[in-house]
Amino acid sequence: MPVGWVESPLTDRVQAPRQADEGAPPAWLAFEAGVAEALRDLRPGTEIIVVTWLDRADRDVLVTRPRDDPGRPLTGVFSTRSPDRPNPVGLHRVSVTAVDGLRVQVGGLEALDGTPVIDVKPVLDLAAER
Repeated sequence: MPVGWVESPLTDRVQAPRQADEGAPPAWLAFEAGVAEALRDLRPGTEIIVVTWLDRADRDVLVTRPRDDPGRPLTGVFSTRSPDRPNPVGLHRVSVTAVDGLRVQVGGLEALDGTPVIDVKPVLDLAAER
């Protein structure tokens, strides 16, 4: 069950970068009112993993050519970051840039506008955990 959705200028897979570091724009995560308390500790500068459901993915794809490059061999999708796969879950490591009520702005998110957000998790600093 989604807890929110992505608000992004990206509306079509063709225009979306394949990875966040390839020019992904900032985006807003808009959350359902029922999860407001879950957002209480998010602050600008916080690094998070946004878990999305890639709702426009082709769930019948099992093999692909990475980056659609015909020179590359067919590869099982479990060895790629392809959005097309049996269970199209997206993982996006981003930094919070602003929080406005039920909306959280993040930098460099390659997810399309309207993509369901299914969870948010903190990025753990392993050095601080020791």
